[in-house]
Amino acid sequence: MTERPINDCFFTDKERMTHGEAIALLKSRLSPIASVSSVALSDALDRIAASPVAATFPVPLHTNAAVDGYAVRHEDIARGWLPVSQRIAAGDLSPQPLAPASAARIFTGAVMPADADTVAMQEDCEIDGNTVKLPPKLKRGANCRQAGEDVAPGDTVLHSGKRIGAADIAALTSIGSSSLKVFERLKVGILSTGAELREPQNGAPDLQMGEVYDVNRPLLHALLSNLPVDITDYGIIQDTSEDVAAALRLASSQCDIILTSGGASLGAEDHMLAALDDLGQRHMWQLAVKPGRPMMFGQIPKSSGGEAYFFGLPGNPVAAMVCFLMYAHPAIRRLAGEDWFEPMRFQVVAGFDMKARKPDRREFLRGRLSVQNGSTFATKYPRDGSGLISSLRESDGLIELSESGAAVTKGQLVDFIPFSAFR
Repeated sequence: MTERPINDCFFTDKERMTHGEAIALLKSRLSPIASVSSVALSDALDRIAASPVAATFPVPLHTNAAVDGYAVRHEDIARGWLPVSQRIAAGDLSPQPLAPASAARIFTGAVMPADADTVAMQEDCEIDGNTVKLPPKLKRGANCRQAGEDVAPGDTVLHSGKRIGAADIAALTSIGSSSLKVFERLKVGILSTGAELREPQNGAPDLQMGEVYDVNRPLLHALLSNLPVDITDYGIIQDTSEDVAAALRLASSQCDIILTSGGASLGAEDHMLAALDDLGQRHMWQLAVKPGRPMMFGQIPKSSGGEAYFFGLPGNPVAAMVCFLMYAHPAIRRLAGEDWFEPMRFQVVAGFDMKARKPDRREFLRGRLSVQNGSTFATKYPRDGSGLISSLRESDGLIELSESGAAVTKGQLVDFIPFSAFR
């Protein structure tokens, strides 16, 4: 990549990589790197399936009653009062065929007797001794769960590359799976750089003038917590070229992915960019996005073979979180074996006005949702600083504005990306 050894303020956003170009680059360069192993189904939540799983039998296995009531042949309903010829409970595996012109007392989940095709809810029936009268307008097939209506033999219940959720656990259990092949967890190393950074000390006010607590590493820990990764924390690295290079060498030798924050610009004390260029290969830097312009992506060779993937996030917490969510989060999921993740976007009504902006730059505003008269509105956080952690804490997600730079008028539709999409 061509260097621009000039004041960064003179870059135009047309010379930076757009959001779409950055996503396209990541998609083109990333593929699963995780190994495969088998785990018990009880340990599979949030793991990523490494092979498809298909059903070998129908679910449900037998046609069964969906309610407590009475099973009949639909055409017998018109006869009026019917004798109750048998009683079938859940767990009675081989009920007798339904006697002609009769009804069977049946309970939820019980196997339907042969020749019966309809079930009436018990509260809708009239009962007199051992006879029953069903509602005359009951539809054929009512309250019956047909064999195979959920899953047919041969249906794929889980696709390779799918992140396994609670509903997947239920579906896999329903077809008798007790274990499955998944991608192994990746090793992710995180570190921060900055001479001004300090570790919190049980709330003690021990900061000197110009110092700040390092919030980015705890932030990244939290953002990584539900991904299939194991985290190594390398702490705060001093702002020297030697210390930064040594930290990257160590992390790249031990991890599959490295996440850093800070030191990604061209300042005299920003050594991360030079270290990446010296140790490996840089594919991305300087994005036309706000917040988060100095975002790096590259690879660092391992001495043992293979490469570690590197994501250099901005130092400001808001920019670090936005860049993690939009670029590092989907990239990590892809490397871990998942299909490419595209965060959910939905349109909401803008509850704010905003003047025309600088064009050629994608912007992500922090926003909060509210419902008024049946419509969902998004209001932007009133201040734009990328160091305002309060703007993240008080927001529900990101309002995404395109590179057009057009003004936003209250009442128009805007795209909204909820933080909850990045589970």
